[in-house]
Amino acid sequence: MYLATNVLRLMGVIALSGFSLIGISVRADTAIERLDEAATVFSEVMQTPDQGIPQDLLEDAHCIVIVPGVKKAAFIIGGKYGKGFVVCRNGNNSGWGAPAAVRMEGGSIGWQVGGSETDFIMLVMNQRGMDRLLQSKFTLGGSAEVAAGPVGRTSSAQTDAKLTAKILEWSRSRGVFAGVSLGGATLRNDLDANQELYGKRLHNRDIVMRGVKAPQAATKLLSLLNKYSRHES
Repeated sequence: MYLATNVLRLMGVIALSGFSLIGISVRADTAIERLDEAATVFSEVMQTPDQGIPQDLLEDAHCIVIVPGVKKAAFIIGGKYGKGFVVCRNGNNSGWGAPAAVRMEGGSIGWQVGGSETDFIMLVMNQRGMDRLLQSKFTLGGSAEVAAGPVGRTSSAQTDAKLTAKILEWSRSRGVFAGVSLGGATLRNDLDANQELYGKRLHNRDIVMRGVKAPQAATKLLSLLNKYSRHES
């Protein structure tokens, strides 16, 4: 297991080093800029007629993960990398709490070539999924807990997904990627970004569970979340 993990990580590093070779750059933006980008992605998705995240799912979600502009690149060895945020409900379910930063990383082997950027949005639908998400490292796609999320303003026809999945996932691609999909990506705490936002290298569980005050830079994102998912206990 330890060897396999290190091999997968090495594959991702190798692929990431080749991003520039196929025209994809890894931007050195700030956590504040990424918060604004996450807000823009969420707003655009929700404003798309009949293609947004179902409102009832969003209102029932414990947490949301938004990772804008995840870079994927491959030349036989593939990798992906992105940074975003997880936002969870306040303790009284009256609104959304402070954002905690995450890094998405992964790699794969197969006959694949190309590159793309994809926005990812995930809804965590129950407490168990939330507990898993707030670990220092969480592997996506490792079990049936993660399912493709339905689109549209309501999800009445998707009750199975709503009742059984711990995490529902949506993606929006902005490029072309040919070959094997990159399964087994991980979400990790981004302590550097949390340092930038909060002045301390806080772990995500501490930000979410201890009710840390949200930074001013998160105002736009939190306003949008409250707009599209009014929820009171």
